[in-house]
Parts: sequence; C-alpha cells; structure tokens
Amino acid sequence: MPSLVNILKEIFENALHKAVPEIENPQVVLTLSTSEKFGDYQCNNAMNISQQLKAKGIKKNPREVATDIVQALPQTAVIEKTEIAGPGFINITLKKSFVGKTLNDLLVNGVRPPPVGKTLRYVVDLSSPNIAKEMHVGHLRSTIIGDSICRLLEFLGHDVLRLNHVGDWGTQFGMLIANLTDKFPNYQEVSPPIGDLQAFYKDSKIRFDDDEDFKRRAYDFVVKLQSGEPNVTKAWKLICQESRNEFQKIYDALDIKLVERGESFYNDMMPGIVKQLEDGGHLTKDEGRKVMFVPGTEVPMTVVKSDGGFTYDTSDLAAVNHRLKEEKADGILYVVDAGQGLHFKQIFSAAEKAGWYDPSAVRIEHVGFGVVLGEDKKKFKTRSGETIRLIDLLQEGLKRSEQKLKDKERDKVLTPEEMKAAQEAVAYGCIKYSDLCHNRVNDYVFSFDKMLDDKGNTAAYLLYAYTRIRSIARLAKIDRETLKKEAETTSIALDHPKEWKLGKCLMRLPEIVLRIFDDLYMHTLCEYLFEVATTFTEFYDNCYCVEKDRQTGEIVKVNMDRILMCEATANVIEAGFQILGINPVERM
Repeated sequence: MPSLVNILKEIFENALHKAVPEIENPQVVLTLSTSEKFGDYQCNNAMNISQQLKAKGIKKNPREVATDIVQALPQTAVIEKTEIAGPGFINITLKKSFVGKTLNDLLVNGVRPPPVGKTLRYVVDLSSPNIAKEMHVGHLRSTIIGDSICRLLEFLGHDVLRLNHVGDWGTQFGMLIANLTDKFPNYQEVSPPIGDLQAFYKDSKIRFDDDEDFKRRAYDFVVKLQSGEPNVTKAWKLICQESRNEFQKIYDALDIKLVERGESFYNDMMPGIVKQLEDGGHLTKDEGRKVMFVPGTEVPMTVVKSDGGFTYDTSDLAAVNHRLKEEKADGILYVVDAGQGLHFKQIFSAAEKAGWYDPSAVRIEHVGFGVVLGEDKKKFKTRSGETIRLIDLLQEGLKRSEQKLKDKERDKVLTPEEMKAAQEAVAYGCIKYSDLCHNRVNDYVFSFDKMLDDKGNTAAYLLYAYTRIRSIARLAKIDRETLKKEAETTSIALDHPKEWKLGKCLMRLPEIVLRIFDDLYMHTLCEYLFEVATTFTEFYDNCYCVEKDRQTGEIVKVNMDRILMCEATANVIEAGFQILGINPVERM
C-alpha cells in the first residue's frame, strides 16, 4: 500500500524544482487539511520560499510563488485539482478514482507495507527480567512496547532479532547459592519454585549485608560460578531454567516471541572489550579502577572495578559490540525505562568513541518510557506495598474480562471456545492497548475499569467495533473469499461524503506506520485506529450497506461497494492490531 503523503511530496518536490530553481533541495511542507472546504491536503511552502527568495534579492510574494508551483504540477492520477487560498496555501483535492483503486488493491492483495528501501537488520533489547525473581508490573511496559516495535519493524519487512537480556549473572547468584546450601540442601538436584527462589534471594541479601562470614562464602561461590565449577554451574542452570519456565507463561499469554541472551552470554567477551579500550587509549586509571570518560557526561564509566571485577557498563559495552560486530545490526533499540537514560547515553557515546559504529550509518536508540502508576497516582503496588506480580495482573484481567462479557450476556450466544477466545482477546488486548495508547515517555495510570470500558479510545471499543464490522458481511451472507473476488471487478465509487471521508482515512495507514518507524511512538497508531473506527461509524450510520424489508426482515439489496468498504476497514484495523500485538476475534 503506497504512502499517499510520500506520493504527493514527490509530485510537489519535482514541481518546486521547476518553479523555484533558485532554491536548492526545498523540503515539501504537506499537511492534512483542517476542513473539507480546504481540500484534502495542503502544501504550505510558498511563504517560506518567498522569504528565501527575498534573501537572494528576488521579490516574489507567497501567492505568486504558489501560482508558479501549481503551474509546474503535472497531470497525475492522484490529484483532482489544486486551489490557492489566502496568502499562498495550496489546497489539494484527491481523485476519488485513485483512492478507490488503492482500496480495491488492498482488498485483493491485503494490507501491504509501504516501500522503505532495503531490508535492515534490527536488534531489539526488551523485557529483560531478572533470574530468580518473578516478573512484576515493572516489566510490563518494556515487554509490550518492545514487542509492538518489533512487530512494526517486521511489518515493514525488516529482519528483527528480539533479545531478552535477562539478569542471569553476578554477585547475587553467589549470595543465592550460598543461602541455598544452608536452607535448601538438594539445590544441586532441583530448583525451588520461583516464589520460594525470590524469598531465598531476599533472605540472602539480608545475610550478605549483615554477616561477614556469609559474605565471604557468597564471594567464593561467585568465583566458583565464574570458573565453571560443575556443581555450582548445575545449580545456577537449574535456577535459570525454573525462572525461564515461569517467564514463558507470561510470554505465551501475551504472544511474545524472544531469544534469551542474558548477561552471562557476554561474560567471556568482557576481558577482550577491556583490552580493546585499553589499546585504543580510552581507559584511565582512577583509584584502582579503570574508567572511561565519554563526551556529554562528566561522570566516567567504571569499566573495571578496583578489585578487578567487571560492571554493568562492561557487560553492556560487550553487548553493544557483539550486536554491531557479530549480529551486523543496522539498528539497535533498547526498550528500557527512562531512568536508564544516562547509562545508555554513556554506552552509545563510548561505542562511538571506540570507533565501533558511526551514528550516521547505524541507528542506536534508547526507547525510554515512564512508570506504571496505580489509581492513586503512585507507583503501582499491592495494598501491602509489594510490587504486583505480572502473572496476578494477567489473571485479574481474565477474571474481569469474563465478567464484562457475561454482563453483556455474550456467554449465552458464544460457544465455550468462542467465549474463551473473546475473554483472552479482551483481557490481554486491553492490558496491551492501555499501555500503548499513551505517549510512552509519560507515566500512565493502570485502571482495569478504564481499559475495559467499551466507550472511547480503548481496546474493548476497538475489538467490539472490529467484530461488528466483520459481522456485516456475514449478515449479507458473503464470505471473505467472495469479497476478494468482488474487489477485482467492483469499483468503489466513494460518492457519499461519508464514504469519501472513510476512504481517505484508510489511505493514511502507510504514513502513520512510517511516522512511527521514525519516532517509535506507538500511541500514534492507537489514535489512528480509533479515528478509523469512529469514521466508520459515521459511514455506517449514513450509508446503507445491507437493506432489509421492514416487514419480513429479509435482505432486499446488498450494496457491494459499501460492503467492500466495510471489509477494507476491518482489514486496516486488523493490520493495526497485528502491529500492536492484539489478537482480534470474529465473534464477541
């Protein structure tokens, strides 16, 4: 599906070169019109170009510039007409035939991505829980936002490696294993369940802080783990697997696909990273430490501690180096909370300073986000002040979505299988959408009541809208395959103002997707899908799709081009759902 904005920009760019050759590489300024009387789009270059010409000693008012631009426009299959308004705005009216043919193509060939040039290799770092700890609400945003960004990149045709950078290495495992030797003697044969592991970890931290003998033993176990001592390594692997099994329950429920590559993966690479940095003259000795100063920050990074140990900085430097050199990444995205902003700024600056990458050729970004708040506007916790377990949150979502469906008496019309599918679609879809529909850099309030409301910009509303749209063709007794064949021969006329408004709205999906590719703000897609759904409602309220006999209720007329509009709308919403990671259902 082509990007209409990009097509118009190319047309106007060529016209600008002809109309004002004195201006080098003019950037086309194109916006959606704010009112139907101003056409469909506006080109707003004339005022700025007039100023640029004036600076070159050429006197030409904005309206004259706009006239020159319009006269330089070729006849195209896209533009019906242009009009100059006010001081030099160029109002653009689209050809209905172009929009109609594009929608026909969408119906025949599916919702295809706009062209983006060559396929790029992206590494996306997301989720990243800690081994021996349960996933909690704090992991929700990284997992959901990261997955959606991956889906967007994949929709655009890019090659994506989704990495789960779990915390599976370090002193904490020496502490935990030392504690297990005292309190869980068969730790080398079986791992405690995840809840007990977390309790053992908390207990080990207290002992580590208060008991010097325990601290010494913990460090001994760290050394044994790092040196590969068989029994300690076996215990560590059991702990990792127990945690991994529990994480997978969350990922399966939310339909998240990941490749686990924890901190331990980079352990053997860190000495080589230190040598590279030393050989390049990038490390400075400071009170026994080896530190690295990077542009833009006053506080140096600690690469080697005074005791010879490595740090998170060392591990993350090894990770970014591996992703650049071994994975050959064209882009690396770190979907991690905004509080880690300074850390990643240092990592990226250090990688550039070390000569590992050129920011003009490789995209490396920290995709930061705010925290999840409770309805009291404080960090989302249980009444006792504990962090909320993610598995509990998902179970509560299922419970509430089931009740919502029962309140609407859907359990009386859906089969048990359909009811279960609808329950999961609403529960998990609402949790995801509630996160993604907010600007990610802001904190957001988690509220089941708001996210399950089927009015307003919520997943519940959109899911119901989608199933309602899909049901229209079923009502007319037309299946999807028949619709596809009809789209090959039936023209979509777009004669009614509400048909035209909906058609233009559906055409904007590619520009929305490309904008998100640039800034990685997923809420833009949510706002667009809500606009599609509300615009469809206007269309459906004003344009009969299926006409029935008022007495018998029998179908007397099917307006096929409008049924095709319904199908196109459902396809666009479904494509949006796929990018957001939401699984819609046909019946709800």
